[in-house]
Order: sequence, then structure tokens, then C-alpha cells
Amino acid sequence: MVPEGHYLLVSLVLFLIGCVGVLARRNLIVVLMGIEIMLNAANLAFATFSRSRLQIDGEIAVFFVIAVAAAEAAVGLAIVVALFRKKETVNLDRFNVLHQ
Repeated sequence: MVPEGHYLLVSLVLFLIGCVGVLARRNLIVVLMGIEIMLNAANLAFATFSRSRLQIDGEIAVFFVIAVAAAEAAVGLAIVVALFRKKETVNLDRFNVLHQ
């Protein structure tokens, strides 16, 4: 049996990878992927704590986070497609919401 500390370490590493993807990259698609990785890291931590305490609350939270992540991915990709059609780039430095 794998100790829960190992799962939490993997969760931490995934969260840090997602943070680097969000903060260091200027590509909108990579930023969305970083957000998805951070959500998956939170899911892993929820499931780990739920299993270690033998309660179902963590699995319920994981279910809702997965639902929110799916909606975020669908809406986020629709926004990326709309922005790409308008500006012909997905570089975040090129977007300025105050200027048409």
C-alpha cells in the first residue's frame, strides 16, 4: 500500500507544474492546460484525504471539480477559437480588452 504522503507529493508536483504553465507562458492554450493540471492536482489531494479518513466528502468534491473543469475547458476553448478568429493569434500579450 502506498502511503498518502506520496500521493500528496505527486499532487504538489502537479500543482507546481500547472502554476509554472500559467505564470511563465504567454500562449492561451498552455495557460488553460496549466489550469487543468492544477485542478487535477486538487482532485488528487481531495481523493487522498477522503481515502485516508474513510469519508466520501472528498469524492463528492472531486466530482464537482471535474464538472467545473469540463465546463471550463469547453467555454475556454470556445473563447480561444473566437479570439483566434478575431486576432489570428493565441499570444496573451496581443490581447487588450480595452482596445478594439
